[in-house]
Amino acid sequence: MKTNLILTYLLLAPFIGSILTLFFKGTNEKAIKWFGLIVSLITFAISLIAYSQFNQKSGEFQLINQFVWIKSLNVTYTVGIDGISLLLILLTTFLTPLTLFSTWKSIKMNVKMFTFSMLFLETGMLGVFASLDLFLFYIFWEAMLIPMYFIIGVWGGEQRIYASVKFFIYTMFGSLLMLVAIIWLASNASSQLGYFTTNFIELSKISPNIVQNVQALLFFAFFISFAIKVPLFPLHTWLPDAHVQAPTAGSVILAGVLLKMGTYGILRFCLTLFPQSSVRFAPFISVLAVIGIIYGALVAMVQTDMKKLVAYSSVSHLGFVVLGLFAMTTQSVQGSVIQMINHGLSTGALFLLVGFIYERTHKRDIAYYGGIAKLVPLYSIALLFASLSSVGLPGLNGFIGEFLILLGSFKSQVLNSWWYTIFAASGVIFAAVYLLWMYERVVFGPVKNQSLNGLKDLTSSEILILVPIFIFIVWIGVYPTTFFDMTSASVEKILSHISQFHNLIY
Repeated sequence: MKTNLILTYLLLAPFIGSILTLFFKGTNEKAIKWFGLIVSLITFAISLIAYSQFNQKSGEFQLINQFVWIKSLNVTYTVGIDGISLLLILLTTFLTPLTLFSTWKSIKMNVKMFTFSMLFLETGMLGVFASLDLFLFYIFWEAMLIPMYFIIGVWGGEQRIYASVKFFIYTMFGSLLMLVAIIWLASNASSQLGYFTTNFIELSKISPNIVQNVQALLFFAFFISFAIKVPLFPLHTWLPDAHVQAPTAGSVILAGVLLKMGTYGILRFCLTLFPQSSVRFAPFISVLAVIGIIYGALVAMVQTDMKKLVAYSSVSHLGFVVLGLFAMTTQSVQGSVIQMINHGLSTGALFLLVGFIYERTHKRDIAYYGGIAKLVPLYSIALLFASLSSVGLPGLNGFIGEFLILLGSFKSQVLNSWWYTIFAASGVIFAAVYLLWMYERVVFGPVKNQSLNGLKDLTSSEILILVPIFIFIVWIGVYPTTFFDMTSASVEKILSHISQFHNLIY
């Protein structure tokens, strides 16, 4: 096997950068901010190099780097990517510098530790998407908990401690179940392969042979951990608190990348390691996904806080992703993968825009605003664009993902019912209701609050942050082939793996 170090460099860049941040003097805040931004841009550049070396026609794992890490347990440091993980890595490295840049004015307290936390968090997120060893995956999965806990708990709102502890406890509970399942799989490998291993590629070959009742327990141990992270109804209650209390940067990364770790985990581990159980429980899980789509939308409709409204929209939108994954057709899974990216861009932009206006007024209540189109026209146009993207307007990114998910679910042999599609489609209508109604109350009509008269429009730096996101929103909406080409071979490989154990026409 030819060793490629590019992914190791990708992980080392933000990790070394985070450590070096600690050596700056705390008073030199401008230098710290510039350093954090430069490190994140270097990481983005390395991810582009990885993209240039990636063969899109192959569904196999590529750019693999492997060496023995813990010899006595046969645990290896193994990193590698396929098209799905590459796309999520690019999303992570794309959003991180934009997020860091957006905090230059809003984060004024303990800038050094904030920059350290953001770069360390980026290391953990990239490690999750690149790991091909379950033990290594678990280390990165847990590692990113710590900086996110502090980002919410130190730089968050009034109830930040409650939100950060709730986030930590929920995620930790699921993680421990997954750890037990990883240990069981590795021990089972001793009897089947003759040696203890946590290598994902090796385990994926033998885990489908596990007795069905045991496999079901292992499946749920992994699935609950990922469902909490998604979050899937009814395990979603930590999300609105975390989003509302987190600083804008925390909300963008939480919505843009961290939630995708849950859906990525379902696709990579649950469907591949436990194909029989995935098919067996797909109808039940899809019911929860559809409930989440409708529930998240209905609750978003009655919110008075803009940030909480966007937070509940994530519960609804990610319900679509889970439904698409468990429909297990080529269209639905492709739609789910692209919808992970779409949600990261659209919801990330919405959280940035809510953050921008909050920094000016320190208010997020919808009722406080009204008529701001006359005062901040550029902001109003940007908010409309991000809202239409999230709604799924044809020509923008959200439409592509939702259309493929609904089409694939309708044709699904695993679900074998069009009722899932009918109920899920109502979520698209509800999304238009809550987002456009929020937009109408905030932007149109007379200026309700005279204190808003001095409101300033988007600055050049804020426009610079939003424009790259908007470019990709249009790009995916108009020409999604660029992104489908990257993931199609990997999706086909996963579905082909599942079809070996079921007469599945995907």
